[in-house]
Amino acid sequence: MVVGAFPIAKMLYLGVRQLSKPVANRIKAGARRSDFFRTYVCLPPAQLYHWVEMRAKMRIMGFKGAAIKPLNEEAAAELGAELLGEAIIFIVGGGCMVAEYWRQSANSRRKEEELEARLGAMEGEISRLGLQTEELEARARGAERVQLAK
Repeated sequence: MVVGAFPIAKMLYLGVRQLSKPVANRIKAGARRSDFFRTYVCLPPAQLYHWVEMRAKMRIMGFKGAAIKPLNEEAAAELGAELLGEAIIFIVGGGCMVAEYWRQSANSRRKEEELEARLGAMEGEISRLGLQTEELEARARGAERVQLAK
């Protein structure tokens, strides 16, 4: 049975992603309770999202100039908290992907450098052996001339 390296980095990424869901839920609950967070963080993106969504739906149905009413504060706070939670999960997942990409690129770069070092060592050995071969050939020719001169 072949035992490979334990993928500890992947386990950590998976753990972070699993923990992001409860953290997002906690932040959503805090956003619903805090007036400041609700007013300045949850409501503006929720109203913007509602406006864009309704505008797109109206255009698809053929109503081009229809006015869009904003959401009431409670519905907007709920939508904003949901958007915030999804954004946190998305950011954590994206961060894990970026970290994995950096780790993989560092591994491939390291392997490339090792390969280049091995290739350089082999080229050096080949040139050393070539010089040694030329030296031995020169000695053999010299010994042959000495033999012929006798």
